[in-house]
Amino acid sequence: MIRLPQLSTAAPLRFPDPRSALHEPNGLLAFGGDLSPERLLAAYGHGIFPWFGEEEPILWWSPDPRCVFRTEALRINRSLRRQLRGKPWRVSVDRAFEAVIRACAAPREGHAGTWIVPEMIDAYVALHRLGHAHSVEVRDDARLVGGLYGVAVGQLFCGESMFSAESGGSRLALVALAGLLRQWGWPLIDAQVANAHTLGLGAVEISREHFLHEVARLAALPGRVGSWVDAESLLIQPDTAQAAG
Repeated sequence: MIRLPQLSTAAPLRFPDPRSALHEPNGLLAFGGDLSPERLLAAYGHGIFPWFGEEEPILWWSPDPRCVFRTEALRINRSLRRQLRGKPWRVSVDRAFEAVIRACAAPREGHAGTWIVPEMIDAYVALHRLGHAHSVEVRDDARLVGGLYGVAVGQLFCGESMFSAESGGSRLALVALAGLLRQWGWPLIDAQVANAHTLGLGAVEISREHFLHEVARLAALPGRVGSWVDAESLLIQPDTAQAAG
């Protein structure tokens, strides 16, 4: 029988030690509480994230190992450059957060349901309005063809989800985000749990202990709260990426 700590709505900053998370299911730490901005920021600042489905209580996780992208390693490669050839795509940031999260939540072929339930959408839109959650959008004219969103704590970006309406859309969003963060000196994008897709994009797994050490260091550094729209001039664009090839 699984016994989990229940979070109190009266103490939004208090979480169990992530090292006490279950081995099976890997990383399950606690349940309950809420998705208030204070609690979400406290969670990410301690290497914890929410993940639950419809009709489930809020579940909190800190798996071991942890999946991350190193921003220094995420760059335009030959295969992505070929995908982008001739495409009039443009990359933007924080221009369409709600559209991106809803696209990430949309049903996908071969997947039953989504963990991005309406409660999660409302919570992350609220974080975005407070300047803590951000989106990267890839457009073909006015149409979104890819994007991602996540939460920034200090100098760590915690990726939540990405989508592609056309092949290469999410990959370009990820590489553009990594390029932006690299220029700011931010070394990591948290990808939470590894899967074939993220590993294929260049993610690596590190121990939870190593990840928690990095979280403690990066979350304590001064971040960039507020809209990132003004950083668009720093984003990789398909035309410059092709010229670089």
